[in-house]
Amino acid sequence: MTLRAYLIIMGIAALCCWIAFGFILWTVNPEVTNAIGFLLFYLSLFLAASGSAAIIGFVVRFIGLKHELVFNSVKQAFRQSFLFAFLIISALFLLSKDLFSWLNLLLLIAGLSMLEFFLISYSSRNT
Repeated sequence: MTLRAYLIIMGIAALCCWIAFGFILWTVNPEVTNAIGFLLFYLSLFLAASGSAAIIGFVVRFIGLKHELVFNSVKQAFRQSFLFAFLIISALFLLSKDLFSWLNLLLLIAGLSMLEFFLISYSSRNT
């Protein structure tokens, strides 16, 4: 797959996910919905945020770090966008259950940072 095809497909997929998220926001009433409504809300937001962050992260890497290979930039941007979207969804879920506090947020960031450092060290060890 070429870089142009990847960016076009990822952009279209992210746009579709944002449209689905907007549709869910418009149609699902959080006061009367069941677990499926909340699952659709969190899943569509997760996919939309991870797709958008992957595109933005790749563009920033491509412009800022021109000495890296394109494949490595795409891989890192997608991995970090996945973790960033997980952070957003986790914070919103904690907020919905009245468990959100700065300590929980810092622990979540620390855990995701340790996971990212592990993945970086694991991938550099295998190459």
